[in-house]
Amino acid sequence: MLAALVTAVAVLGGTAAVLTRSLDAPDGGPTAQARIAPPTEQAPSPAGPTPTPTPTDTPSEPPAPPSPPAPTTPDPGPAKGAGTFSIAAATAQPVGRGTVRRYRVEVEDGIGIDAASAAAQIHGFLGDKRGWTNDRKNGFQLVAGGGYDFTVKIASPATVDRICGASGLDTHGEVNCNVGNQVLVNSKRWNTGSPQFSGPLDEYRALIINHEVGHRIGHGHETCPGPGKPAPAMMQQIYGLKGCEPNAWPYSENGTYLSGPSVP
Repeated sequence: MLAALVTAVAVLGGTAAVLTRSLDAPDGGPTAQARIAPPTEQAPSPAGPTPTPTPTDTPSEPPAPPSPPAPTTPDPGPAKGAGTFSIAAATAQPVGRGTVRRYRVEVEDGIGIDAASAAAQIHGFLGDKRGWTNDRKNGFQLVAGGGYDFTVKIASPATVDRICGASGLDTHGEVNCNVGNQVLVNSKRWNTGSPQFSGPLDEYRALIINHEVGHRIGHGHETCPGPGKPAPAMMQQIYGLKGCEPNAWPYSENGTYLSGPSVP
């Protein structure tokens, strides 16, 4: 599905434009997501000759197969980037109905993440039938220029801490936040996922976007509805699942909203 959605993204240029505006976060309601011995040889009899070893036809045991390689740990990327951002030169048709929010994707320079590829993936998350468009009240459109309602910024832990911290949020180099008209995605989380989330990395990326964009359209935090049930997308799953199963999506395959009790 993601591959099909990615083809919907028209890359408008091979080089992303570098932002020169200030990184200070606009005013707004901030939110954040915000560890056996061998046998003893018998001595030969003094009266007899030393026994001669008898050849044996028993084959030796085959060598043990090589151990599988140890799993590699994902590279979290640099702790600090350049502090400037490149805009993804990509646009797409709107997805969803109702209020359509225009957004653009920006990636901090020097953190090794391709802006156009990230934008294509985010467009796929927001257009997925299990996403927020399922409510038939919200739509989204990826843009590269012109007016926009919010930005999705993927930035190094240090830059996320700085921007989110300007609005009073402590992201402690680990988590994401939503401040002003910005969704800040910590590149460490984008690259490595979360120890609490056992699903594929792409699913955790979907959770990041669905959680923070959920705040933008008016959803607050929720918690686990019961052991063995899917964790709500609006649950801060990085802090523990409380018996729930990891889940990246606001809605199930059959269109049921996967909710939980509200929390502050």
